[in-house]
Formats: sequence, structure tokens, C-alpha cells
Amino acid sequence: MAAELSPGLPGLAAPAAPAAPAAPAAPVPHPFGARILTGVVGVFVAAMMSGLNSRIGGLALTDIRTAFGMGVDDGSWITSLYGAFELAAMPFSAWFAITFSFRRYHMAVVATFAVLGMLTPFAPDVGTLLVLRCLQGFFGGLLIPVLMAAALRFFPLPIRLYGLALYAMTATFAPNVATWLSATWTDSLANWHLLFWQIVPMAVFSLVAVGWGIPQDPVRLERFRQIDWIGLVTGIAGLVMLGVGLSQGERLDWFDSVLVCWLFGAGLTLLAIFLVCEWFHPMPFVKLQLLHRRNLGLGFTIFVGMLVVLLSGSLLPADYLGHAWHFRTPHLAVIGLEVGLPQFVIGPMVSWLLYKKWVDARHVFSLGLLLIAIACWCGAQVTPEWMADQFALAQALHAFGQPMAVISLLFLATSVVQPMEGPQVSGIVNVLRAFGSMFGGALVGRILTVREATHANVLLDQAANVRRVAGAVEPGAFAEIAHRVSHQAFVLAIADAYLVLGALALALIPLVLSLRYMAPPVLPPKH
Repeated sequence: MAAELSPGLPGLAAPAAPAAPAAPAAPVPHPFGARILTGVVGVFVAAMMSGLNSRIGGLALTDIRTAFGMGVDDGSWITSLYGAFELAAMPFSAWFAITFSFRRYHMAVVATFAVLGMLTPFAPDVGTLLVLRCLQGFFGGLLIPVLMAAALRFFPLPIRLYGLALYAMTATFAPNVATWLSATWTDSLANWHLLFWQIVPMAVFSLVAVGWGIPQDPVRLERFRQIDWIGLVTGIAGLVMLGVGLSQGERLDWFDSVLVCWLFGAGLTLLAIFLVCEWFHPMPFVKLQLLHRRNLGLGFTIFVGMLVVLLSGSLLPADYLGHAWHFRTPHLAVIGLEVGLPQFVIGPMVSWLLYKKWVDARHVFSLGLLLIAIACWCGAQVTPEWMADQFALAQALHAFGQPMAVISLLFLATSVVQPMEGPQVSGIVNVLRAFGSMFGGALVGRILTVREATHANVLLDQAANVRRVAGAVEPGAFAEIAHRVSHQAFVLAIADAYLVLGALALALIPLVLSLRYMAPPVLPPKH
């Protein structure tokens, strides 16, 4: 990396002098060993726990709605509110981790998150359920950003990229394995309560590992004297509104809905106030000035586009199999496992590769996007006869392409970050990650709706022409024709979505190559 990162998390330092409370003193070094490694693994498990909990809520939505007697429209708020509050929490996590000390803060958030999960199945009514999901989403959003911060703090230079690979797995592993877990709880064990209780053993392990392995930093409550209260309130409110607007937009027909218009209008206004406050505040939650660096500003723009592209490996095959063959999660599990399980091997392999002197991370990044684009081209060949097996090649390409792209981006971005800037960068990365996923879901949903309607109109015109040539049609045949038209239109829409995402992956490659070259980190000589 361009600069050796300090062994302490940027900002997690001893209290500063009273005359300058915003300037942290040099952190106390903590030698890397089995104890520190155990603590970081505990942080990793907590981040994975949050990612799995977020994804499984959507996969098992039918079971949750049934348990609480909710309809399709009402049930959509279960995942919508969770995702919106998860997004809203991410910019602020690192700031509070510095203030309350990393270990105490992390353990408190994990414990609260677990308690909320345990209580959720006992919600007496729908209103209570939604409140619990909002709270759990917020605390879940606080967990993921600190994983990158922990990797930068505790992993020494010779293995730091492997720590970043752990963070990358929260984007490449957790969403793909969640399908299998959801199927296990709802179908194999037939107990929907386990959807929420699955986090308990993971939380217990995280609490023990972090409590034993992570050193205790000084608590810095004096930072509250300079907290940006206006930015805190407007940032949370604005991001919640934008998150709800993105997730509910397709269902409510976007700007034909008064509610969606208000959500976007008020959300963008509050977000603008938040950004202005952050730009001028002496101790911001996120340091926007960092984005003028090419590998951060341009790199994070690429990151949002890449998150949209990654949906071609999870959302599109699941949507097709669910619509075409009415697959439940047990049948969809193999689709996610084909991408998720190899990450334990491919992620460290990519990190090892990036340490080689002859390797340019931009080329690894580009190759990863190219593999994803080829996967999209394979998926665009979908026909009404395709089953899960026909997606195997595309999923295999995703299994290699996703870690190559994500880990390379993290390397290129963190290499231009100075030690004390880590918390602000972590907040920006995770906000964009959550926003990119929500924006991508909304975009893909819109593409499918528009293209399906277009293909249906064309197919109906062709069917009408055939009827005029063939003469009268038996009344019972109209239902069969309508079903076939609807099915074929959806298949064609899936193919179009694959092509759009594949084209976006290719369009990102020139931007990747224009990033600043970063030499592999210089490792200490072996003795």
C-alpha cells in the first residue's frame, strides 16, 4: 500500500490534549497474534451475522408474512424498513466506535442486535414487528463498517489484504449463502422462528472472541462536545427516506405515487443538509474531501456500478427460477452456494496475487469485471426450459469474478488513505455499498417490469396475427395463450436484464484502468 497503516485503527487513539480534543494521540501498538486474530474473527462473524440477517428477511418473507397474517403489500415493509435503517446507520458507526472504544462499542451493538432478534418472533402485532425490524436494521448497519476498520487496524502489512478479503466476503459470501440458510430454517426444520434466532450463536461467539481478543481503548466521551448534531439527525432521516423510497418505488409506481415523491423530495433535501454540514464540520462523521483523490472518488463511483452488476449473480437467477418454476428457497440454495462457498478459497488467492510485484490490481479488477460480463452473456441465453443446472457456468464465473473485482477495489482505495482517515473512508464505503444494493434492486426491478410489458405487447400482436390466419380459436385456448405469453415475456425480460448488467460491467472497465496505479505493498524481508 502507499502508506503503512498504523497498528491502531485510525482515530481509535488515546485521548487528545484538552486544548485540541479532535486530534487523537498516537495509538498504542498491539502486536498481532492469536489473540488479536481471534478478536478480528469475532468482528468478522458479527458482520456476517448482520449480512445474513438482512438477506434472509427478504428470502423468507412469505413465511414471515404468513406467521403475522400480512398481505403482500404490507409485508413488503418488513424488508423495506430494515434496509432503510441499515443504510442510515452506516455513516456514523466508526465515529461512535472511536468515542466509546472499539471493544465496548462493538460488544454493546452485537448484544443489542441479538436481543432484538430473539424478541422479534414474539412481536404481538404487526406494528411491533416493524419497530423491531427498524431497530435491528439500524444496529445491524452499525456492525458492518467496523470490520474494515478492524482489518486496517490489527492486520500487519504482510497479511493486511487478507483482512480486506474478510470484508469483501460480506458482499460476496453472505448474500449467496443466505438462501441455503433460509431454506434450512423454513423448509428442512420447518421453524420460521429460527430465521431470527440463527444470529444468537454467532452473536455469542462474537462477544466472547471480541471480549477476549480485542484490546481495550480509552473511552473518549469528550468528542461529544464537537458532534455534528444537525448532520446526525438530517443524515439518518434523509437516508431512511431515500432507502424507503428506493425499496417501495417499484411497488408504488414510482413518481406516480405521492408518498414516493415526498420520500425522495424530503430525503434529498435532508441529505443535502447533511453533506453540507459534514463538509464544513471540524470533526465529521464522513470526510467528503477525501473523494477528490482519484482512487476514492472514481473508485467509489465504480463501486456503486459494480454492486448493481453483482445482482446478476443472485437476484436474476432467483427471480427466473421463482417465476418460471415456482422454486422455493431449498431449490434456489444451490444457486447461491455455487458463488458463496468458493469465496473461502478464491478470496485469499486474490489477496495473495495482489501482493506479487508483477501484478497490477487494475488488471485483476478488469479481469474480474470481464468474467462477470461473460457470466451475464451466458445468463442472457436463458430459455423457458432452463433449470438451476443451466446457470452453473454463469455462477462459476461469478465465483471468480466477484472477489477479483471487490478485493482489487478495496486495495486500490485503501492504498491512498492515510492512517487517521480510515474511519471516514469506512463510513463512505459502507453507505455506498448499502445504497448501491438498494439502487441496483430498484433498477433491475424497473428493467424487468418495462421489458416484460414490451415483450408481452409484441408477443400478443404476433398471437393476434396468427389467430387471423388460423381462423377461430377455441375459448379455452385463450387462457393457455395468455399464460405462455406472460411466461415467455418474463424470460425475455430476464435475458434483457442480463445484457444490461453485462454491458454495465464492460463499461466500468475503462474507468477501472484510469484509476491510479498502486504498487503492491513492500513486505519486510524474511529472516
